Amino acid sequence: MFRVNLRINMEGKHRYLLEQDFPGMRIGPEPTTDGFIAVMYGDNEGIVPGNALVVDPKKPFRKLNAFGNSFLNRFICSQMPNQVLQSISIIDTPGILSGEKQRISRGYDFAEVLRWFGERVDRIILLFDAHKLDISDEFSEAIRALKGQDDKIRVVLNKADQVDTQQLMRIYGALMWSLGKVINTPEVVRVYLGSFWAKPLQNTENRRLFEAESQDLFRDIQSLPKNAALRKLNDLIKRARLAKVHAYIISYLKKEMPSLFGREKKKEELIARLPEIYAILQREHHISPGDFPNVNKMQDMLQHYDFSKFPSLKMKLIESVDKMLASKIAGLMTMIREEETKVPPAMVSGGAFEGSQDGPFGRGYGEGIGAGADGAEDWIVSRDKHRYDEIFYTLMPVNGKISGVNAKKEMMNSRLPNTVLGKIWKLADCDQDGSLDDEEFALAQHLIKVKLEGYELPAELPPHLVPPAHRKHAEAEYDPGED
Repeated sequence: MFRVNLRINMEGKHRYLLEQDFPGMRIGPEPTTDGFIAVMYGDNEGIVPGNALVVDPKKPFRKLNAFGNSFLNRFICSQMPNQVLQSISIIDTPGILSGEKQRISRGYDFAEVLRWFGERVDRIILLFDAHKLDISDEFSEAIRALKGQDDKIRVVLNKADQVDTQQLMRIYGALMWSLGKVINTPEVVRVYLGSFWAKPLQNTENRRLFEAESQDLFRDIQSLPKNAALRKLNDLIKRARLAKVHAYIISYLKKEMPSLFGREKKKEELIARLPEIYAILQREHHISPGDFPNVNKMQDMLQHYDFSKFPSLKMKLIESVDKMLASKIAGLMTMIREEETKVPPAMVSGGAFEGSQDGPFGRGYGEGIGAGADGAEDWIVSRDKHRYDEIFYTLMPVNGKISGVNAKKEMMNSRLPNTVLGKIWKLADCDQDGSLDDEEFALAQHLIKVKLEGYELPAELPPHLVPPAHRKHAEAEYDPGED
């Protein structure tokens, strides 16, 4: 297992994350990548060709030698000293083709190579452009090759700023419908909307949505190093279960073979009966159907083997695997957690991940609950307090305050749930006397406005939102001599 992102149909989007070009990269309006590029950290910039790459014991690509020269001639490793690549590596796949071209231009088994990478990477990102949404036959085949890796798949709907909100809703619905036909799982795949390049937004009405989505995607990628050890352990468990099932299958086939005559005929019969054999083993050994290998692929592979030479089932090995899964794994998980506590893994940093939350352009800065925090004005609520005062004095204040009952009637006009209004009340009732003065009421209305605009409420009232009169009251109560 090696920690990488597998990016399908991602020409040029690596530059957005790395904030620099990498050796061997070429950008164009058409699918420009004609091979696989492993983008990895190196002290010096350079390219390592595929044939040299698969014999390098320090790189995790040796098994790719099985795909032959046609693939290796289209596989390179691009190395450079980029900070992002110190935490993750990236596999750039060939551009997806459509029409007849997709069937004649590949000199190797594209889907099988994708499957090999898909089993070993930590995250798979599929990219679609909002203004030219299309899932070609080859793209569908590529996604099907990743079957069984659904938890790793994320989808990016890029250049979403090139359409308006109504069009974006329709495109998003069409994408989900198309993906539902290809990714046959009950869970809905996570789709990130945005404009993942450095060009100005053509349509800014969804700017806040795009910013929130990009930060969610960054957090997802940044979490990869933290969870890498557990994912490797999960992969070990998965492979152990598959190896156990494989042992049951080949031992059953060997047991059914005749000792002398009719072996070829029996072999063909057993291959044809493989779905039935799966069902027998499933009932006999209480195996989940999802643990069996793909029946069609297994039938194709079995054509090349002599069943009589298969090893017999060794129950001691099966028992060892069961014991490992039942007792040893829990100990390994505890050790991993303890190790992470002592030495927390580094977050992905550098490139587009660097400084995205710093300064005035961080998410939420100067917006929602953060408005007025920069001290540009004494109290941000004062802007609209004259309007809130008009409402306040219609609620029959007594001694300058309105009761909770009268405040409730007005606050419920916002149609916010009682749970939200209850939180707003707790934040606005600064002196906790069960009633609101004019400043507290204005604060409550401001918090309602913040929530209706789609922002989250704080757990505690920030200092810049405390009403001026209550700040003075709090200062008067504080006696430094008590410390």
